Amino acid sequence: MKGLVWSENNKLVHQYDDEIIWIEPFGRNSLRVRVTKMPEMPQKDWALITPLKTEASIHIGEELCSITNGNITGKINKFGIIWFENEKGEILLKERWQTKQDLHEHKALLYFGRELKPILGGLYKATMTFEPNPNEKIFGMGQRQMEHLDMMGCELELAQRNSQASIPFFLSNRGYGFFWNNPAYGRATFAKNLTRFTAEVTAAVDYWITAGDTPAQIVEQYMDVVGKAPKFPEWAAGFWQCKLRYKNQEELLNVAREYKKRGLPISVIVIDFFHWPMQGDWKFDEKYWPDPKAMVEELKSMGIELMVSIWPTVDPRSENYAEMKQKGYLVRTDKGVRTQHTCLGATVYYDATNPGAQEYVWNKAKENYFKYGIKTFWLDEAEPEYTTYDFELYRYHIGTNLEVGNIYPMMYSKGFYDGMKKEGIEAPLNLVRCAWAGSQRYGALLWSGDVHSSFESLRMQFAAGLNVGISGIPWWTTDIGGFYGGDPKDPKFRELIVRWFQYGLFCPVFRLHGYRLPIKHGSYGVDTGLFDYDTSGPNEVWEFGEEAYEIIKELMFIREKLRPYILKQMEIASDKGTPPMRPLFYDFPEDKKTWEVHNQFLFGSDILVAPVLYEGQKQCQLYLPNGSNWVDFKTSRIYEGGQTISYDTPLDTIPVFIKEGSEIFL
Repeated sequence: MKGLVWSENNKLVHQYDDEIIWIEPFGRNSLRVRVTKMPEMPQKDWALITPLKTEASIHIGEELCSITNGNITGKINKFGIIWFENEKGEILLKERWQTKQDLHEHKALLYFGRELKPILGGLYKATMTFEPNPNEKIFGMGQRQMEHLDMMGCELELAQRNSQASIPFFLSNRGYGFFWNNPAYGRATFAKNLTRFTAEVTAAVDYWITAGDTPAQIVEQYMDVVGKAPKFPEWAAGFWQCKLRYKNQEELLNVAREYKKRGLPISVIVIDFFHWPMQGDWKFDEKYWPDPKAMVEELKSMGIELMVSIWPTVDPRSENYAEMKQKGYLVRTDKGVRTQHTCLGATVYYDATNPGAQEYVWNKAKENYFKYGIKTFWLDEAEPEYTTYDFELYRYHIGTNLEVGNIYPMMYSKGFYDGMKKEGIEAPLNLVRCAWAGSQRYGALLWSGDVHSSFESLRMQFAAGLNVGISGIPWWTTDIGGFYGGDPKDPKFRELIVRWFQYGLFCPVFRLHGYRLPIKHGSYGVDTGLFDYDTSGPNEVWEFGEEAYEIIKELMFIREKLRPYILKQMEIASDKGTPPMRPLFYDFPEDKKTWEVHNQFLFGSDILVAPVLYEGQKQCQLYLPNGSNWVDFKTSRIYEGGQTISYDTPLDTIPVFIKEGSEIFL
């Protein structure tokens, strides 16, 4: 292989014809692979940050070359086929090439494991295909609206949408993790006959692979190279009150006052969208919010933080539109009319990939919100949510949407994080509706989007929260009760919201939100030229009937008792990257049964939760992992681990078990 492969600057380099391959150490027990047909290797790191340097062991042979970093080895043979092994010599992942023998017994390659197919007049479409692994289980890949926790057998779109956060990292039960370091639109396929990643428009294949003995080791190594969440602020660990929408200052304050009057714990209250005169003004409408400073001061006197909604949409009638367009701060539309969001007016999005646009929008928020003492923001529409998801239409400062679109939500978070850090906020936290790999290092608290009020949807959020934690986002929440629908007077919805509250109690952030029935039509905004906009029915904890209220109230006080424990788990997340909520196998990988449990999770290392996910469910079967005894939170009965038990689940009960010996007092 002399002349084809060589060692250069601690990496293995392969070149044949117009293809260049780099395989290099990148973090503990990890390798980064890049392939291009450009004249030089592109130098974009996308989500990756430079890890501590490790020295690789490189071997150049006649038939085979290899590079070893810790317990992972990458190999490439004379045909250019790449695969990866652990320290035992077991194959973790191998490119899938098909061959045949010709008359002279030389192998001819028929099917290419990797391909950079030229796009006429442009870059390349990249395809990476790997051999399937028998009995493999796949976890992660961001936040998806499906009930599957195990992604094996699924085909996934690599794109950002409302309620879908595409983060192309997966954890395999075969002892490795894989990250597709490419923000392009594409697909991931986990089939019986292959594993495949595609990017529709790109200059290079770029992926990262790591080996580990446990899921925790794999995730921690991944978090080393994409970054960890900052410190979690103490105020965020309590209960958050929100609805679509409080129309004015007095309505919002009256809700906060009622919580305090009832003696209920509350940490955050939220002002949702259309509190502004026009989309893209990023300021309060003075008619409805006449004294923000006094409002914030009164809330702070009650121990409540105020969060304010920020939308990235800009109306052509906004006071900022003309300047932003002149400076190139708006997303462009390559074909057709420059209107990108229509359900709430003909608006365009600000270009969060443009550093100048990031600074511009932050400065507006600083002047119109931050100066009043508002220190946390709701960065909505973060995908962004185009009315038509024709991704080929849109173009950003750093490239076309097809090439770079998935990075938009990370850049949205970064703009506010950077601005808040400059203003002295030690631990910025902002609620976002979408994320990509790396968003966590910019203080992003992801929620699962505008989901429906149903038990089916609750089951989807259960899987979404666990997979997105594995994918690197430790701060996560849902709209308790679901967003769309739900009548507070309906007994069926009252059952659902109790079960969702029981689940939400053990989410990293405990947040109520929703667009409740009946929908009310108001006159808000008519005098400013906007259309009438609906506001929902009541969504406060006392509005769901007396039985539900008593159950929810107890849950709220349990959350208060849990706050020291939650903050400890958040500290671990910031230090190691460990997700606070995670599947059972994360802590008990040697117990084979835990890899099959898809209806329970761990909240931190010491609390096992089995939420009720079906309407009318009065009993459940649950598994207690081997390796510990478990204490029933409700009865204090001690169970030996390694067994399946039946458990009664009346409406006021969620099965919760505490690891014996832990210091949790509820």
